[in-house]
Amino acid sequence: MSTWFITGASRGLGLEIARAALRGGDTVAAAARDPQKLPDDLRRSDRVLGVALDVTQTSQITAAVETAVRHFGGIDVLVNNAGRGLLGALEEISDDEARSLFDLNVFGLINMTRAVLPVMRAAGAGKLVHIGSRSGFEGEPGVSLYSASKFAVAGIGEALSLELEPFGIQSMVVEPGVFRTDFLDTSSLSTPAQRMPVYDGTPAHVTLDWSDTANHTQMGDPVKGAALIYEVTCGDKLPGHLALGRDAIERQLVKIASIQDDLAAWKDKSSATACDDAA
Repeated sequence: MSTWFITGASRGLGLEIARAALRGGDTVAAAARDPQKLPDDLRRSDRVLGVALDVTQTSQITAAVETAVRHFGGIDVLVNNAGRGLLGALEEISDDEARSLFDLNVFGLINMTRAVLPVMRAAGAGKLVHIGSRSGFEGEPGVSLYSASKFAVAGIGEALSLELEPFGIQSMVVEPGVFRTDFLDTSSLSTPAQRMPVYDGTPAHVTLDWSDTANHTQMGDPVKGAALIYEVTCGDKLPGHLALGRDAIERQLVKIASIQDDLAAWKDKSSATACDDAA
């Protein structure tokens, strides 16, 4: 039996990961801004501890982790799932909107990880599962700032897998494509307060318009996606990255091919920039 601490556990992938862990016989600290909004099946389970947590509030993170450790005796898996989206052309997005996004998607993840690591180091084991995005390995129009936040998640997750290896702690970045959750609802997705008509008809606003029609029609099944996350996390060795969904795999292959083309075009001249006395 493992104990999972899952942020953003009241809906979407976070909720389905919690349910997958319960089906697997594990215990779950289900963190949400309002634990009363956790679905009945979680609130009724004696293997679930509802924890009040806004990951942008450091004091709440400390209290939530301490509560979970007191209740369960430790934390084996941290799922950094809490986050939201932001659509719009970069020029439209204000500093306040961008910083608010990073406070949740990046600094919330950093502070949650910091709070849990002492517990895992003391145990000599642990697994970190960071929910990134397919937009975290390929920048796409209309999601530049969201992509930037998820690129940060990918970089942090990769570095942690090496930093924490001496302590027996593993780190994995999950990169979902589009899944049929509430992610495109206004409660999870925001757009710039000032929309610039000059971008109408361009790729940035095509993405904005797509979000209005795609909500709850996305191809990915969150129950199946969560089941795979649970299966992979329960394995002995976490992969560094887990592409989740057919579209995520397809876009990753496109990006890899693009990188290979860029390398091939400039490889010789790039290598020639070394100092003459370099080995």
